[in-house]
Amino acid sequence: MQEESGRSATYTVACEDYVHVVEFSPFDSGTMASLLAYGGNQYVVVGTCLFQEEDVEVEGVEFTVLRAFHLDVRIDALAWSPESRLDRLPTIRFCTASPDRKLRLLSSDLQDRHEVKVMEGHSSYINQLVFEPTEGKQIASVSDDHTCRVWDLDGDKTTIFRLRSPGVSVCWHPEEVYKLMVAEKKGTIRFYDLVTQQAILSLDCGHSPLMSADWCLANTIKVGAVAGSDWLIWDITRSSYPQEKRPAHVDKARLIRWSRANENLFATTGCPGKISSQLLVHHLGHPQPVMIGSATVGAGLSWHRTLPLCVIGSDRRLLFWMTEM
Repeated sequence: MQEESGRSATYTVACEDYVHVVEFSPFDSGTMASLLAYGGNQYVVVGTCLFQEEDVEVEGVEFTVLRAFHLDVRIDALAWSPESRLDRLPTIRFCTASPDRKLRLLSSDLQDRHEVKVMEGHSSYINQLVFEPTEGKQIASVSDDHTCRVWDLDGDKTTIFRLRSPGVSVCWHPEEVYKLMVAEKKGTIRFYDLVTQQAILSLDCGHSPLMSADWCLANTIKVGAVAGSDWLIWDITRSSYPQEKRPAHVDKARLIRWSRANENLFATTGCPGKISSQLLVHHLGHPQPVMIGSATVGAGLSWHRTLPLCVIGSDRRLLFWMTEM
């Protein structure tokens, strides 16, 4: 655990394998520490993170492994359930997506109880999944098979939305649990009402391929996306076309994620190059990125729940960047 400066990561945690995906839990764990999971070639490691910004007795970052779950399949996407907590009776629940087109719902008490439920239905690669954020009783997933599917925890599909191109991103409104945002590769972002099962609003990128989109959960009128090498930002109350658009990455951009701590802060990553992937942190009030980082074949991108700190996975490492605002 070393602290680094400049373009290097602020904090680094060593892993045993290449990290394909990494996700902070966006929910309160019931303790000072944040839950974090990362997926490798055949397993998911679940742990807690505590940073020196949260506890003066910590030097840099304190990462504690709670459990490794072996799945015998590569982990490409992961979502946390709001039911995951470490106080009272510890419960860990998350869902993964793998190249075999299956979702796996994992539940554990970190003692003896450990269940994996396999959910089948997608006929092509699954790009992203998300839990309903208030009770965690439903999961939404999007796939290259031109569908967004909503599942219950028994693995039954409750709703299927037919898309016009591959589904790349899916987000759930933090309070209005009947609202779902789905981004399609062709450049359209639609908002669906789960009660009427109809689209209620759509946004247009103007160009494609749209690689990733994210709903700003700190201020839900803001939506961000990356398409080609640009980032785009919408105010959904003003227009279906983006209010701001800027070139971000020399090659194609890969992911976009809003900070949970600051509604004006978001990060984008470039497509993994031969040597390194670029991480850029942007602030809506600044014309240039406020932070530039890079990682060897980086993958995944996630923000801490309360700190202006994001993480990406790399070759045998987790890399954390703190943004000074």
